[in-house]
Amino acid sequence: MNRAPITAKGAELLSAELLRLKTEVRPQIIQDISTAREHGDLKENAEYHAAREQQSFTEGRIQELESVLSSGQIIDVQSLNVQGRVVFGAKVELEDLETEEIVIYQIVGDIEADIKLNKIAVSSPIARALIGKEEGDVAVVKAPSGLREYEIIAATYTD
Repeated sequence: MNRAPITAKGAELLSAELLRLKTEVRPQIIQDISTAREHGDLKENAEYHAAREQQSFTEGRIQELESVLSSGQIIDVQSLNVQGRVVFGAKVELEDLETEEIVIYQIVGDIEADIKLNKIAVSSPIARALIGKEEGDVAVVKAPSGLREYEIIAATYTD
């Protein structure tokens, strides 16, 4: 079985989400379904159908989180001894050599990825281009707009 990597911090956040879904969201949906049933005819009951749809989504997310947490490989980024090399879990400070823009990304498991938080999936093109490189190296990334070059300014290993 292929064990998906996940950071220790990511596992902690996913566990908290799972607990919230099971102890807060699921009971609320059950209550919403019960209340909607009291309104009568279920065929034309929008509240009932919305609650059932939310229940389906929530149960799917619970199953996904349980699967990831039970089969994922939790990697403690801080315990890695890689000295400036870019590895899974690293926060990488990059300079776009064309625009001179500085960005910082953390390379995380696919389920943890959130570009709004500058967390990129280990399977993404930019992460694949960065992994194994060292501070000072230039990584070439195939982007939709063409090739982009990023200089690795720093790699740190804190969650």
